Amino acid sequence: MAISQLPALKFGANAIATIFVAFGINAIVRPANALTFFEPFSVPSDPNDAKTIAGLLAVYGARDIFMGLAIYAAAFLGTTRSLGWTVVAASAVAGFDGFVCYAHGGGQWSHWGYAPIVGVLGGLLTGLLDGGNSGKSQ
Repeated sequence: MAISQLPALKFGANAIATIFVAFGINAIVRPANALTFFEPFSVPSDPNDAKTIAGLLAVYGARDIFMGLAIYAAAFLGTTRSLGWTVVAASAVAGFDGFVCYAHGGGQWSHWGYAPIVGVLGGLLTGLLDGGNSGKSQ
C-alpha cells in the first residue's frame, strides 16, 4: 500500500479540518478569546475599535471554517492527492498567520508549532513518498 493511502493520514486530515472549523466557530462566537491566539494583539478598549476587531475576527473565523470544509470536501469527494494539496495550503495559511504575529512582536509559535505538522501530513497525502505512485488515480 502506498504511504499516501494509509487510513491514518486521511483520519489526520479530518482531525485537522475539525480543528479549523472549531477555531472558526470560536472566532465568530468569542472574538476576544480568538484574539488571544495572536499574542501581540489585544482587544482595544475603545468600543468602536473593539467592534472592528470583532468584525475582522468573524472574517477570520469564516476563513478557518472554509479551510476545514475544503479539507472535508477533498477527503470525502476528491483524490488523495487533492486532499494533500488542500492540507498543504492550510499549512501555509497557518505559517503566514505566524509570520504576522512575528512581524508584530511575538506569538508566532502558536502557529509555527503546528504548521509543519500539517504540512508534512499534506505532503504525505500528495504522494511525496510513494516512490513514483503519486496517488493520481486514487
